[in-house]
Amino acid sequence: MSAYPAYAMGTLCIVGGVSGFARTRSIPSLVAGVGVGLLYLWSADSIRKGTSNGLEGALGASALLLLSSLPRVSKGPVPAILAISSAGAGLYYGKTVYNIRNH
Repeated sequence: MSAYPAYAMGTLCIVGGVSGFARTRSIPSLVAGVGVGLLYLWSADSIRKGTSNGLEGALGASALLLLSSLPRVSKGPVPAILAISSAGAGLYYGKTVYNIRNH
């Protein structure tokens, strides 16, 4: 199991939230991007350290990002990329959690 996908997603979410705010002054973009990004970064740090709930946190952050991106997929490339990348991270961490719990 690797913390790198969570580090990458966390960084992308924070950068995306800040840039969305800078472009449109959208407080929800800032709060959601930074919030989900920080959850990913916390999860990545927990995974790296081997402490509990890191994998579950990354899976939860992926689910939050996917569910918030899906309704906006048709509005442009950014929501589509967010949906695809969060689905990929969710599949990775979901499979990892499943394998750990069943072995």
